[in-house]
Amino acid sequence: MDITRTQAWSLLTEFTQNPNLIKHALAVESGMRAYARRFGEDEERWGVVGLIHDFDYEQHPTMEEHVWVGMRILRERGWPEETVQAVGAHAPYTGIPRDTPLARAIFAVDELTGLIVAVALVRPSKSLLDVTVESVQAKWKDKAFARGVNRQEIEQGAAELGVPLDEHIAVVLQAMVGIVDELGLRGRAG
Repeated sequence: MDITRTQAWSLLTEFTQNPNLIKHALAVESGMRAYARRFGEDEERWGVVGLIHDFDYEQHPTMEEHVWVGMRILRERGWPEETVQAVGAHAPYTGIPRDTPLARAIFAVDELTGLIVAVALVRPSKSLLDVTVESVQAKWKDKAFARGVNRQEIEQGAAELGVPLDEHIAVVLQAMVGIVDELGLRGRAG
């Protein structure tokens, strides 16, 4: 069963109302599409995984439920098992192995999008267009900044993808810039 972006969007918006969670899903989708192109994979399939990876989070935010409920719903609705497994593998606490490029990519992209958004929001312009790899790296070193972002997971994700960290940041940043208006991060730039 091939899942379309329209079907994925419908699932996401059925379970998620919070605009920030929807923007996070869009950011992760953009990064996943960029990596699909880079690795010669199915951009639609990878984008779908990015879009729905947290679809159950708003209603089931605990580690006891998040991902597990989502995986059950996906299986009940007949979604492909590779998609189900990748959704589960994006959360390291599940212990689900990241044994496919798709699973490694969703893990690598997810956490990094949050850091990039945080960097954009502290820019004077509040614009993603003013964020550079260097500005992300500068904030990376400030452990008090975006304290909830797990930098070790971002490093691990880049390593699992076989991409140097600065290149990983560049790929995801460029993808997010491509949807700056959808993310509401044009700010006062441009």
